Amino acid sequence: MANTFSNIGVFILATVGILFLFAVLLRFMLQLARADFYNPISQGIVKVTNPLLRPLRKIVPGVFGIDMASLVLALLVGWVMIMGAGFLAGAGMLNPLSALLWSFLGVLMTLIAILFVGMLISIVVSWIAPQSSHPALMLLRQLLEPVYAPVRKIIPPLGVIDISPIFVFILLTVADKLLVGFAQSASMPQLVYNLFWHIPF
Repeated sequence: MANTFSNIGVFILATVGILFLFAVLLRFMLQLARADFYNPISQGIVKVTNPLLRPLRKIVPGVFGIDMASLVLALLVGWVMIMGAGFLAGAGMLNPLSALLWSFLGVLMTLIAILFVGMLISIVVSWIAPQSSHPALMLLRQLLEPVYAPVRKIIPPLGVIDISPIFVFILLTVADKLLVGFAQSASMPQLVYNLFWHIPF
């Protein structure tokens, strides 16, 4: 019975933690992409993240237009998830420094997974409803543009066909596999690995 409650506790912590981490990373991407903050979805993300992000910004300033406070908050959220899951699972007090490294790797894997899934959604919608002006789709296009733009400079579109997503998919997959390898070399426990999002295949 104790093990059951422990698993439930880890599940709740992981679910709430990853949802908030998702919001924080989206907030970072919004800032990086200079996306429309008047979009209703953007407004929702801002409201969710502001209570923790505003005080942190007084301590952690932005650097070259990069919202460092959001990255630090994401790292802290991952660290709390890891330490909390270790405690709830009965693993005892995990090494805080190791947990910080695992959090860094987990946050990066989650960010890559968000981009990967976002690209899949964007591509599917471009086939089904290319002219859609739904706020979520418009925001998704804005968030993905900074990822596509550097690749387009090297590999321009073939007529009306933009092949940059293919190469971005490859780069994201390679990056994810490298991070998984680093996680294994850093002795990341399976419990910790399961707390974060990953590329689905």
